[in-house]
Amino acid sequence: MKIGILQTGRAPDEALPDYGDYNDFFVRFLNGRDFEFQTYAVLDGDFPQSPAEAQGWLITGSKFGAYENHTWIPPLEAFLRAAFAAEVPIFGVCFGHQILAQALGGKVEKYAKGWSVGPQTYQSELFGDQKMIAWHQDQVVTRPTSASVAGSSTFCENAILTYGNRALTIQPHPEFSVPFFHTLLDQRGDVLPDAIRSQASTANSENLSSQAFANTVEDFFKRRGKFAD
Repeated sequence: MKIGILQTGRAPDEALPDYGDYNDFFVRFLNGRDFEFQTYAVLDGDFPQSPAEAQGWLITGSKFGAYENHTWIPPLEAFLRAAFAAEVPIFGVCFGHQILAQALGGKVEKYAKGWSVGPQTYQSELFGDQKMIAWHQDQVVTRPTSASVAGSSTFCENAILTYGNRALTIQPHPEFSVPFFHTLLDQRGDVLPDAIRSQASTANSENLSSQAFANTVEDFFKRRGKFAD
């Protein structure tokens, strides 16, 4: 099954030798599951010609805001609406979670209560409780009418959204490892309040459900049965 990776951000340069770029994270995350991947660096204007170029689409995270004025964001939204209408399955993470919601009529903004950074627990009746690494201040504050909440935390109500059997999106990063998270904290942590950064520096891998969630993503792309309306 061919998955098209819509790359909307880049890992810090210092992390590239050890971890690769954001598209590489998802190739590792879904390794050994009979997927093939093609990356489209949409942040550089590299777009697929049609939603039919892949059998599923994956939107990465990004340091950019979905609401920011970048030339590649409107065509990305248009592409996602076309893929959604064509019922090609879409999986989005962090920025990917936010941009799909925005493209389909939801609202994304900087959350007034600030940042969520490091391992967080999300309650989900559909998937079971999940503990994953978060790194965001922006979040979906109004979800599209086509979306249902499938997971929340006390900080982020719309943390996991399903759109019938057409899309699954998630605010935290199941593809992030704790070692990479500490590298990210070293390289980009200057944007964080001191208290948030200090607390996040103690993050460890205990009880993370990220790898188990790869099974959920595989099931979504290949079967989608449990995600039906």
